[in-house]
Amino acid sequence: MTAHRTGTAPQAKARRGRPPSTALSQDLILDTALSIVDREGPDALTLRRLGADLGTNHTAVLRHFAGKDEILLGLAERLIREAMDGFAPSANWRPTLETLARRVRAACLAHPRVAVLTATRVSRREAEFHGADVVVGALRRAGFEDRDAARYYRALVDTALALASHEAAVVALGGASGEGDRTAWRREYLAASPARYPDLAAVAPHLAAADEDDQFETTLGLLLDAVELRAHAGH
Repeated sequence: MTAHRTGTAPQAKARRGRPPSTALSQDLILDTALSIVDREGPDALTLRRLGADLGTNHTAVLRHFAGKDEILLGLAERLIREAMDGFAPSANWRPTLETLARRVRAACLAHPRVAVLTATRVSRREAEFHGADVVVGALRRAGFEDRDAARYYRALVDTALALASHEAAVVALGGASGEGDRTAWRREYLAASPARYPDLAAVAPHLAAADEDDQFETTLGLLLDAVELRAHAGH
């Protein structure tokens, strides 16, 4: 006779290596969502896919998040938290803003597909509030009144995120399309006819040399130069 087996063994085997639904947490769900988007892109992130990767029914995810949109806000917060991790403001406002902008860019490039998905969102969570407080504090130390500090905060953050997410979109594109766009500066633009496009042909070698690092630093410098001029004008 075959020995009687309990009904729990097959289930335990099927779930081996996956966390039981009772172990779910917001952090674990966000870890899994981040991994899915990093590997396969935004379209792969569904509640059912999350449930499958977590080894549970997707309805268990909804006990921790109201829906997919709240998960996206959590991912946006993850990028900001990564940018803010270990960050200490400088005594001077400009180095503080420069360093923070570079950190935001680094976080976006570390997770380009997540950045494309979430860069325009307002997470309204702790890391975002911390980052906002740092930027607004730097602008107030620069001498701006509260109204201008609020306006310039929005302009600086939106511009830094736009730059970083644009670059992340290029990275996420990948493959032949992404490489073709990059090499266009070194190929088609350098071949532009001087007779037909004299000014473009004159600067074409420099366009090819202006890589992503140069573009980010140049735009950041232009923006902060404008902020600094306005700060001095107000004194």
